[in-house]
Amino acid sequence: MFESFITGHWFSAEAKRIWSDVATLQAWLTVEAALASAQAELGVIPAQAATTIAQKADARLFNLERLSRDIAFAQHPLVPVLYQFEELCGEPAAGFIHWGATTQNIFDTASSLQMLETHQLLTNHLDAAIAAFGQLALAHQATVMPGRTHGQHALPMTFGFKLAGWLDELDRDRDRLRQRLPSSFVASLGGAIGTFAAMGSAGREVEARMAAQLGLEPAGLPMRSSYDRVCDYISALGLLAGTVQKIAQDVVFMQRTEIGEVAEAFHMGKVGSSTMAQKRNPSTALLLASLARMMRARVPAALEAMVRMDEGDSSATNVTDTLLPEIAIIAASIAETLATLAQGLVVHPEAMRRNLDLSNGLIASEAVMMRLTRLMGRHEAHQLLYEAAQRSQSEGMPFMTTIGEHPLFAKCELPPDLVQALVASSYVGESVVLTRETVERVAGGGAAMD
Repeated sequence: MFESFITGHWFSAEAKRIWSDVATLQAWLTVEAALASAQAELGVIPAQAATTIAQKADARLFNLERLSRDIAFAQHPLVPVLYQFEELCGEPAAGFIHWGATTQNIFDTASSLQMLETHQLLTNHLDAAIAAFGQLALAHQATVMPGRTHGQHALPMTFGFKLAGWLDELDRDRDRLRQRLPSSFVASLGGAIGTFAAMGSAGREVEARMAAQLGLEPAGLPMRSSYDRVCDYISALGLLAGTVQKIAQDVVFMQRTEIGEVAEAFHMGKVGSSTMAQKRNPSTALLLASLARMMRARVPAALEAMVRMDEGDSSATNVTDTLLPEIAIIAASIAETLATLAQGLVVHPEAMRRNLDLSNGLIASEAVMMRLTRLMGRHEAHQLLYEAAQRSQSEGMPFMTTIGEHPLFAKCELPPDLVQALVASSYVGESVVLTRETVERVAGGGAAMD
């Protein structure tokens, strides 16, 4: 799916590079080199051996075709790598490679390095999306549109306020990911079952120094059967996917022919249908929803793979070793596609104004009710307006007319403040203020707000 000529362009090219076979092999070698360096600092292995290991820890020196054949034959993913590494290093350094470690130590720590790089890529795109939505929110902080609940007009609001809701939630997603990253992706070095048995009392200090060299936190207690840390971050990615899919579906709805309030960026050559030449589909938003579904579908699989037998269980690690790269690539692609959508979104205020007027004034019913409470109880005002509103909808009459023909007002003109209440654009509450405050807090409105 990532390399198919049909679907490959859906996914972030940079994220695919981070998780390519060559990059993964390099991550393993980088961990092996850091391990040797940390051990040499403490006198566990000779310093010259660590130097040689570091010099030869270069994926470009390896025969990848041979690795593929040897891994399939050995039915072990790392031992054939170690064989080639030993050949490259020669004696005596070869005897000190992978000293006191086990395969999962190397794989888990290497994945931490790759996720660290992926996280930076993801948050860069997420920052770009938030910045673009922030600029759009300020530009349309006072652009009035219908607010909707349950698919129906509810109250007037501004488009900026809608964007502020997206921004606020994306900011929480971004914070969750940042908070969880350090503790989720750590350097693990406990040996065969996590007890540091092969290195004895030096083991924990080796892990700490290795972690420092790699820019990671040490696991501390590197239990091979524990995967809750990684799942914590993956769960946060699932929440991000939920937010993003909601935004994507909002855009799809607002780009409907009958709604027409926003549209994705369009260029000549972008095709919506092989038979209907007029189609301008919201393809970026639809792709975004697809990617979000792919992400959320993988979260339960990761959580299920937390359940591991004893102190090591390849029936679970096999799943996460293949699942984590997919999750990482999809997550980065979600953020990249969101930024593309945000940066190209076109707003149609005239359509928002048109849609605001579709209900013959009914969207202002709450505003009118609040004015009527000066004359009667809220419950009485609600009943009066309920009768007028249902007549307006049933008979296709303007809301103002059905209110004016109510017995309470039949023999007098509607009070001016009641008439003013029927102007939808005057009842947007704190939409503008909330929008500006949210952009300033989340996207750093700064000079753009002047």
